[in-house]
Amino acid sequence: MKSLDRLLRPKTIAVLGAGWALNVIEQCRKMGFAGQVWPVHPSKAEIGGLRAYASLANLPEAPDAVFIGVNRFATVEVVAELAAMGAGGAICFASGWTEAGEPELQARLIAAAGEMPILGPNCYGVINYLDGALLWPDQHGGVRVDRGVALISQSSNIVINMGMQKRALPVAYVACLGNAAVVGLADLAGALLADPRVTALGLYIEGIDDAAAFADLAERARAMGKGIVAIKSGKTELSRVAAASHTASLAGGGAASSAFLRQVGVAEVNSPSELIETLKILHTHGRLGARLCSLSCSGGEAGLVADLAAPFGLEFPPVPEPVRARLGEILGPIVTVANPLDYHTFIWGDGPRTTDVFTTMLSGYDAGIYIIDPPRRDRCDPSGYQPALDAIVAAQAATRKPALPVASMAENFDEAVAMELMARGFCTLMGLETALAAIKAAQLPEAVAGWRPVAALPERESRMLSEAEGKALLASAGVAVPASVSGATLAEVAARLQGGRVRLSAPYALKGLGFAHKTEAGAVRLALASLAGQTEMAGATGYLVEEMVTGAVAEVLLGLRRDPVYGITLTLGMGGVTAEVLADTVTMVWPVTAPQIETALRGLRLWPLLDGYRGRARADVAAVAEIALRLGALMAGDDALEEIEINPILVRPEGAVAVDALVRKA
Repeated sequence: MKSLDRLLRPKTIAVLGAGWALNVIEQCRKMGFAGQVWPVHPSKAEIGGLRAYASLANLPEAPDAVFIGVNRFATVEVVAELAAMGAGGAICFASGWTEAGEPELQARLIAAAGEMPILGPNCYGVINYLDGALLWPDQHGGVRVDRGVALISQSSNIVINMGMQKRALPVAYVACLGNAAVVGLADLAGALLADPRVTALGLYIEGIDDAAAFADLAERARAMGKGIVAIKSGKTELSRVAAASHTASLAGGGAASSAFLRQVGVAEVNSPSELIETLKILHTHGRLGARLCSLSCSGGEAGLVADLAAPFGLEFPPVPEPVRARLGEILGPIVTVANPLDYHTFIWGDGPRTTDVFTTMLSGYDAGIYIIDPPRRDRCDPSGYQPALDAIVAAQAATRKPALPVASMAENFDEAVAMELMARGFCTLMGLETALAAIKAAQLPEAVAGWRPVAALPERESRMLSEAEGKALLASAGVAVPASVSGATLAEVAARLQGGRVRLSAPYALKGLGFAHKTEAGAVRLALASLAGQTEMAGATGYLVEEMVTGAVAEVLLGLRRDPVYGITLTLGMGGVTAEVLADTVTMVWPVTAPQIETALRGLRLWPLLDGYRGRARADVAAVAEIALRLGALMAGDDALEEIEINPILVRPEGAVAVDALVRKA
């Protein structure tokens, strides 16, 4: 595929489709596009006051960018003609392709494009606010800027809504992917980030078409110092269905997508408001440090900050002693110096003292939150709040650290004031809870240089191995499993137990084979002194007798499975028969390291149970990590393996044993 430069930064634009063409012409005119716009129509002499050309062949030259607003069947013909004449690229607006059950038509479109880049089909277009070039058939909420963030969405309506924001975010580009038939997410994002005027990237993602390419994109963005923040839909079955019907995207699992984004260093947020506020931080300050301070003139606000910040895991470390001493001198003995800080109203309106407090507090931290809700201008006089705003500005200038004015409610900060501050390099955040989510996201996850997921395999049919077969596979990989004997009938296993080469010590566990979930099927009998008197299990295809594992201090679930987008996922959590009820798990995308696994385990809610809670023996989590590494390597090296689940691994103070195994192979 050729470069996207001409399509994204055109000097000449052609438009097809009378009604849509007129809209594109009007939007380019409003935005002051300095290039040429050429309407194409077989019968109209002019459109929007511009000369219309009867055909593409009549154009003065091959256009840089084309908005194709004709029906889907004509779109294929137009794309073929544009590719042949050397056009720079096109927007394919029409719907009714793979997302509507017409993959053959979309395949024809791809073939027609050849090496020419196209966005779509089923795509609204692209807006370039830097150069005033709009291949966009509708209203929008943006203005010309010299630099700003890029927004990419697989949903046109989502990005249209975000474009109407009143939060002072400078937007450089808005682009829609549609079905991403030719230009994929990583292709488009990379082309936008390559523009030195773009400061950060915001994404609304329904499906990632190429996980390895996306990981490469994220690494290049980090090297450029440009943060990426994303909303990933498809976390629920309903949203996955909606995504498939809309853009034919393969969403992947919610836990897997979140793990993938985290591992490539992309921040994930939950709402458009959080996305916009995070982008404002990344645009102004780049990645934030973790040590935060908060300042407000009310104990209620200080308490609210602390309460709302807790679910995000934000850190408000104690005030460093030199900072504490200086604040005590400024504020006097009545004010308790703490973080978050309630500085009371003693200094309100006193510009120099307020500046001293704000600057002194910020000097001890990576970034500061300053709660400020100026009165509404239509009914009140906000001038009394100016000294506090000036003090925030002065604190950032003096410390060269981010000083973030935060309005507790989004509507309480005037857009014009926020835009003026943004132009000067000061980022105002709108809505306390949204701001805290954005601050956490702007800290950006750590990523390992060079990390890439393994190649994904297409979804396929698989068969479940018996537990005996599954455990033999585990043992071959060096995973400890209980000593056992198996057979087709109870009589057979009883005979092998008595006279076989493998000698087992009671107590025993007797399991029926052929069940995915043996406990629910009543196919597990524990603590047996012998098999005498045991009856057949209905539905069992065979039997397994094992030595029971003793000395365990914890039960852990481990699951590896193929993911059609991200390759292989690893899930770890608290295991046993209550695993689903506890739902205390963490997911990662393979490959991972032992330190990463152990760090992930520490993030479990019930981690204390593994770490010696109330005098209990500590579980050997290093042994769990070793099992995960061995089995992950096994699956990565054997494409036939679809899933390996162990529930539970019985973890001892030293060592761990896999006492159950569910293995599926293609």
